[in-house]
Amino acid sequence: MGAGHTHHQLYRPGRSPVHRLPPHCKLVAVLGFVLVVVSTPREALWAFAVYALLLATVAATARVPAAFLLKRLLIEIPFVAFALLMPFVARGDRIDVLGLHLSTSGLWGAWNILAKGTLGVAASVLLASTTELRSLLLGLQRLRLPSLLVQIASFMIRYGDVVTDEMRRMRVARESRGFTARGVRHWGVLARTAGALFIRSYERGERVHLAMVSRGYTGTMPLIDEVTATRTQWAYAAALPLAALAVRLTGWTLTG
Repeated sequence: MGAGHTHHQLYRPGRSPVHRLPPHCKLVAVLGFVLVVVSTPREALWAFAVYALLLATVAATARVPAAFLLKRLLIEIPFVAFALLMPFVARGDRIDVLGLHLSTSGLWGAWNILAKGTLGVAASVLLASTTELRSLLLGLQRLRLPSLLVQIASFMIRYGDVVTDEMRRMRVARESRGFTARGVRHWGVLARTAGALFIRSYERGERVHLAMVSRGYTGTMPLIDEVTATRTQWAYAAALPLAALAVRLTGWTLTG
């Protein structure tokens, strides 16, 4: 099972304790951490700072450089742009900030999205940085995710680069004939290109399916390498979500 070029840019090989943890342990740990972060009230500013410190500790343990992590956090820019608009468009009480008349509820909403979204994306990036894509599929399989979903994910990973390369060849073919998209009047050509790409991808999928059926495929994939985890490994993986939960419960006690 091959990994896509995109994930090769995310995965950072290493031999740290985080790298050595079984993938299903890390998946459960990240899910637990994200659930705790999402359930934290937006007013608990100190709690989010501690969560960020916990992730920084994991990154240091995994030897993932800050620059590597920050560069990959750029994926959340669309959400950041949406969050920055909220103080201007939200209703409710207004306050002046640096000469701008902003909504109080909008400011809190923007902070809520930025804080929780950034922590969730950072946890996901750390997971991808320390776990090979094939191992993630093994982890999903180990966690008894429906087999059909695992198969779909594996095919997306394997053939995503194939479709991308097909799209690149079509772009080169257009440009070799002097076509350059410069405005709305060229959208029709791009739409037809998208349609042609869909048809080619569909036909390729049919050929792949026929090839699999001819080799005995009956709707389920054979089990790939079995991965297991010891109690010690589960304990190491649980350290992050349990520490976050302790922070959450502390905040609940203090506010209560």
